[in-house]
Amino acid sequence: MSRTPLIAPRRTVVRATAASALALLALLSLAGCTSLAPDYARPALPVPATLTGTSVADGTALAPEIGPMGWQEFLQEPRLRALVALALQNNRDLRVAMLAIEKARAQYGVEQSNRFPAVGATAAGTRTRTADDLTASGRSPTSSQYSAQLGFSSYEIDLFGRVKNLNEAALQEFLRTTENRRSVQLSLVAEVANAWLTLDADGRRLQLAQDTLRSRQKSYELTQRSYELGAASGLTLAQTQTTVDTARADVAAFTSQVARDRNALALLAGAPVPAALLPDGANPAAGATEASPTQAAPATTTTSVAPNPSTATPAATLLAVPADLPSSVLLNRPDVRAAEYTLRGAYASIGAARAAFFPSITLTASAGTASNALSGLFDGGNGTWSFAPQIRLPIFDAGRNRANLQIAETARDTALAQYDKAVQTAFREVADALAERATLAERLQAQQSLQAATLKALQLSEARYRLGADSYLPVLDAQRSLYSAQQTLIGLALAEQANRITLYKVLGGGWNDAATGDSTTTPGT
Repeated sequence: MSRTPLIAPRRTVVRATAASALALLALLSLAGCTSLAPDYARPALPVPATLTGTSVADGTALAPEIGPMGWQEFLQEPRLRALVALALQNNRDLRVAMLAIEKARAQYGVEQSNRFPAVGATAAGTRTRTADDLTASGRSPTSSQYSAQLGFSSYEIDLFGRVKNLNEAALQEFLRTTENRRSVQLSLVAEVANAWLTLDADGRRLQLAQDTLRSRQKSYELTQRSYELGAASGLTLAQTQTTVDTARADVAAFTSQVARDRNALALLAGAPVPAALLPDGANPAAGATEASPTQAAPATTTTSVAPNPSTATPAATLLAVPADLPSSVLLNRPDVRAAEYTLRGAYASIGAARAAFFPSITLTASAGTASNALSGLFDGGNGTWSFAPQIRLPIFDAGRNRANLQIAETARDTALAQYDKAVQTAFREVADALAERATLAERLQAQQSLQAATLKALQLSEARYRLGADSYLPVLDAQRSLYSAQQTLIGLALAEQANRITLYKVLGGGWNDAATGDSTTTPGT
């Protein structure tokens, strides 16, 4: 019976400690269960329900479906595929976009860590000497104190979801940067393909100009011989000279343009482009250089006809876009997805701003041992602990919290408007690409027919001039018409190929493989 009073207080202390621990555990379990963020619902598409598809000419090879399709399958030219792979490895814009992902991933990790208490260990030791005049005995005592503690400081119990919503906003920012990287990557593939095709087209224009210069030089030399013999007038000789000078100017202009195209391609690739990866048009025939008006004249006049670029192997697949394609396919575009992630993050920020109106609870706790002698630091009876909860209740802040909430709501409305604009822009780009594609086949056929007709007209004009039935003026007009038709045909062939690239880009492409360096894994998963 004499030991009962000693045991009862110990049981009371144990029960009180257990109750406090259970209460703290229950409080921690409630943390983050409440969120004051508005419920997110994807906005309705601010565009028509379908994209008007158009048919293509009969016999045109189409891809079996619109996607998703990796760029390796979409691009048909092996040299172009190799060049795109080189650009994906070395392009600096893409590298910056990938570094932005790493930064967002780290920021998300910072916000994620705020959801857990930061536990730390500390150890300290002090020795203090008191001055003689400050002691009653007139002596200078020296005291020592040593301690070792383990605990956490200022851990916020997330009762109203403030920390959770900040973490959600950081996650949405990370996801937005991954979509920005995909957008940069998709644009890079399209830009490299277009730059490669442009270099090829400008190279073909240069070859055409060089061939035309040689042809007109020969015609000039024949006319000069006839003038010396009195069979041609000075007017005819001057008119022939103008055609030569025009071709010389075009050769110089296209030579400069090809050089600029090479520089643009090297910048996109992020490294010098190997000659083996350049298109055929970038390697003009040897010897196709500017001719001198004083060279010896050939026996007959020749007419230059550029090869038909539309008959070459296409650089990219023609996508089989069905009629009445639903506008929901635009949601797969990386820029639209990035805009939606921004909108989701704005919703989470509203929740964090709303939580500022409610009380917040922070905990600081530690447990350890202390002693005035280092040797007795871990002896029994020297244990210490502290528990310091703190509650903060906003009463008057001169409208700061309300202003922060208004900022968050305005940011949400802004993100919503930007999302709508991204969808509308995507709709217009796809519609424009489809509208362009609708007439390209007909335009190419008409231009090919026009080139053949102008070639025939030139041949007839030259024959009539040699027979003396006409002056040289119809020959000049026919030469200009043929040259213009040939240049236009090269441009139309480029436009047809570029339209395939554009349509692939505006539909969002496809990134299902790891060869593109995808690093979109959500941190912490």
